[in-house]
Amino acid sequence: MKAKSVYLYTDGSSLGNPGPGGYGIILEWVGMSYEKEFSAGFSRTTNNRMELLAVIKGLELLKKSPMEVIVYSDSKYVVDAVEKKWLFDWKKKKFKGKKNSDLWERFLKVYKKHKIYFQWIRGHNNHPQNDRCDKLAVTAAKGKNLSRDIIFEQTEKENP
Repeated sequence: MKAKSVYLYTDGSSLGNPGPGGYGIILEWVGMSYEKEFSAGFSRTTNNRMELLAVIKGLELLKKSPMEVIVYSDSKYVVDAVEKKWLFDWKKKKFKGKKNSDLWERFLKVYKKHKIYFQWIRGHNNHPQNDRCDKLAVTAAKGKNLSRDIIFEQTEKENP
């Protein structure tokens, strides 16, 4: 990979689905011994929302663009939606009948700023960065003063 390259490791978690949730992120700059960790928790959300939000937040944290990014995720939902091009069909159909359209639209805004590759990794399989992201996500979900996933809560009320 080129000099302006980064590895983005992500994981999302929810304690109940829906329930309290969180995400964990590790950003590693290629060719540098520089790494950053991030996490946040929400009072009521879903696992898929946290998996997707982890990728979005990781990409939004990149201050320079374009960057070459390899996203490592254990979420088939996220990886397959992009790699199998389902997301782009959903967009053409204005996300009709699709969950998490707010996050997918947010993802698309940051996606076009970078050259992004996705790599699915098996979760809970002794992958050090994935295990660390999982720990960050679960710890965030169990935290105090959790943020609210307002759009999820509104959608949940509208479609009980």
